[in-house]
Amino acid sequence: METVLIGLSFALICGLMMSRVTQKIGLPAVTAYLLAGLLIGPYFLGRLQIEGFGFTSLERVEMFSILTQTALGFIAFAIGNEFRLSSLKTMGKQAITIGILQAVITTMLVDVVLIALHIVLPEVISLSSAVTLGAIAAATAPAATLMVVRQYKADGPLTRLLLMVVAIDDAVGLVLFAASFGVATAIETGSVSIIGVLVEPLVEIVFSLVLGAVIGYLLNIAEIMFHSRSKRMSLAVSAVVLACGLSMTSFHIGPVHCGFSLLLVNMMAGTVFCNICEASEELMDRLERWTSPINILFFVLSGAELNLSILTNPAVLLIGIVYIISRSCGKIFGSYLSSKQTHCSESIQKHLGITLLPQAGVALGMALTATALRDGAIVRSVVLFSVLVYELVGPTLTKKSLLAAGEIQTEKKTNARMVNAKKEEFKLN
Repeated sequence: METVLIGLSFALICGLMMSRVTQKIGLPAVTAYLLAGLLIGPYFLGRLQIEGFGFTSLERVEMFSILTQTALGFIAFAIGNEFRLSSLKTMGKQAITIGILQAVITTMLVDVVLIALHIVLPEVISLSSAVTLGAIAAATAPAATLMVVRQYKADGPLTRLLLMVVAIDDAVGLVLFAASFGVATAIETGSVSIIGVLVEPLVEIVFSLVLGAVIGYLLNIAEIMFHSRSKRMSLAVSAVVLACGLSMTSFHIGPVHCGFSLLLVNMMAGTVFCNICEASEELMDRLERWTSPINILFFVLSGAELNLSILTNPAVLLIGIVYIISRSCGKIFGSYLSSKQTHCSESIQKHLGITLLPQAGVALGMALTATALRDGAIVRSVVLFSVLVYELVGPTLTKKSLLAAGEIQTEKKTNARMVNAKKEEFKLN
């Protein structure tokens, strides 16, 4: 137990120290945390095999999966705050249209490119793997995007639309992956499961939204019973942890396997709560401060999980490079086309696609399912490689896009002690 606590403390401190280094060269804090994770991971300091001083193996990192899943739940709950009725009235239709179109266009483009690669080099990638990777390409990571927005206090039409599109991306990605994985399985086995391709993903989305709505509604009722800010925040924390726990459960209704999406459950809970609770904005602000250390650990642990051994496989590198280029083109072109179709501003048309490049947790979950294919190991390795690239480069590209769109104010060096001192001086005067 003491080793676990020392290891977590060491990881948190390394992430914070690394953020001071990257700040000097203008990189987002998210990138710093990921780099810190790589540094103390099993391929660098972890190789020293000193318990508590880095993670000695990938298995050690995976021991903290409950922490990373909970952190992802808080991030999803915070994104639900963007779906306020006022925002939905102004750009809800645009967000839904862009969220669906850019994901479908990305999947189609990656499918075409990888199927062409299969035709040219059938020994490198199978047809079933090409189809599956196309669907995985649609997924976008909400965590890195939200952290960049929070760090630089980005605000504006692009930022608000981006957070809504990222949230919608998860639901669209689930449907696309289920359909594509069903086709891939049919290619290998010769039989198609309608339940697996159509019914189960729709059931997962509906059940997740219903569960999230119930939790958000019950949280609002419970909040009314308390007046203390600390107790209300504790209730919100309990609700998110409960949502994370329930979303990990699954059951069967006849032949249908029923499960939940952790992201969708918490996003829906956040959406319902923020729309019906009058004090939600203040509570969300306090919750953000409370979860800051957990979010840092989330990215440090994510960095430690990045498997560098995949870089030694030439086939993975080839497919990975093709996948990254085609996915990036799909996201950028798909976002441009769909935002133009919905009459968004030129700034959104130009910059939205780049901000949708980060990819992590959802894609890795899909890749884990894809290991059931004959060469599913290749699919997982390619996704791991893309996550390595996108997680390290994506946050910086997101920052630059938001900066170019004028939604990040010119950075100023501030000191929390000085700010607090000025507040106290103001009160005294």
